[in-house]
Amino acid sequence: MHILIAPNAFKNSLDASAAADAIEDGFLKSRLSCSCERFPIGDGGDGTGKLIVEKCRGVIVNAEVSDPLGRKIPSSFGLIDNGKTAVIEMAEASGIRLLSQEELNPLYASSFGTGELISHALDEGVTKLVITMGGSATVDGATGILKALGVRFLDAEGIDLKELPAGLIALERADLSGLDRRIMDCEIVVLCDVENTLLGDRGSATVFGPQKGASEKDVPLLEASLRRLRDVALMETGKDMASVVSGGTAGGAAAGLYAFLNARLVNGIDYYLQITEFDRALKNADLVVTGEGSIDEQTLHGKGPFGVARRAKERDMPVIGVAGKIPLESHAGLSKYFDVLLPIGNEPCDIASAMMGTKGNLVRTSEQIGNLLAIK
Repeated sequence: MHILIAPNAFKNSLDASAAADAIEDGFLKSRLSCSCERFPIGDGGDGTGKLIVEKCRGVIVNAEVSDPLGRKIPSSFGLIDNGKTAVIEMAEASGIRLLSQEELNPLYASSFGTGELISHALDEGVTKLVITMGGSATVDGATGILKALGVRFLDAEGIDLKELPAGLIALERADLSGLDRRIMDCEIVVLCDVENTLLGDRGSATVFGPQKGASEKDVPLLEASLRRLRDVALMETGKDMASVVSGGTAGGAAAGLYAFLNARLVNGIDYYLQITEFDRALKNADLVVTGEGSIDEQTLHGKGPFGVARRAKERDMPVIGVAGKIPLESHAGLSKYFDVLLPIGNEPCDIASAMMGTKGNLVRTSEQIGNLLAIK
C-alpha cells in the first residue's frame, strides 16, 4: 500500500512538515506493509509560503524589515520560477508570533513590514507576487503595506495620518501618486484561508480582532476604521473592499490589496495544490491521510484537509482525517469527503497538554491505523 501523507499544520503545536513526519513514523512502525510519501500542505496560513518555496525548489532572500510595532527585524521571502515570482509570507514581517501577549494591540499594529518585503522583491525584478496571509497581528486593511509602497493616507487638511489603523477614522483621501509603479506591472495573487468579508458580524474586526488582542472597546473602533477605509477606497478606486469574498483575511489586508493593487484573491489550498502539482503525487497513492488541529464543519469552507480530501474523492480514493478535535456527532458534509475521522488524543487533558502531546499522539494514532489496515 502506498500512502500519501498530506497534513496541514497543527496550530501552535506542529508545522505541516513535522506533522507529516510524525504520521509517517507511525505507519512505518505499524504491521502494515506500506510505502509513504510526505506532502505537507498549506492553505494560506502561517508557513504556507515556506512550503511553496521548498516544493518549487526556490531560493530564500534575506531582508531587514519592520515588525508590527516598527522595530527592525531580520526577515525573508522566496523566489521561484527562476526568480520571476516572489513568495511573500505576511507572518514573516507582520506576524502575531513576532509579538508577546502583552504587545498585542491591533489598533496600532501595522503591516508596513510586509510592504517592505514586497519592495525588496520588486528590487529583484519579479513580475508576480504570491502572498500568503495567515498568522498576521494586524487589522489594518493593508494600509501599512500600501504606505510602505508609497501610498499616503490623508486627513481633511491633507496631513498624513500618523497612527494606522487607529487614525483611519479621520481618513479623507488616499494619495496614490507616490505608489511604486513597479507593482502595477506585477500579477498579485493573495492566498486566503478564510471566506470572511471585511465588515460586519463575520468581518475582520469582529471575528479576528479579539484573536489579535482587541478588547471589547477596540472592536467597534477597528470596525469604524475599516468602514472608513472602505468608503475612501471605493471613491478612489471604484472597488468595494466590503463585497469581495475573503476580503477579511489578515485583518482586511486581502481587501486592501484587492482594491488598491488589483490583487486576485484565491482559495489558498486550491492554489497551493495546483502550484505544487499535488495531483502528480495523488495518482500514485492507494490511501490519503490528512489532518490539522481541528476538523469540523468549518473545514468544508476552504481549509487545507478539505482541499486534499476533495481532490482525492475526485479519484474515488479513500481518505482518513486525523485531528486534535473532531465533531461528536456524524456530519454528512464531512462524511462525504472523509471515510474515517479520528481524534488523536488518548486521555482527557487541558488544551496546553494536548498541544504538547501532538507529535506522540500522531505517531501512536497512525501506528494503530496501520495495524488496523494490516488485519487480513
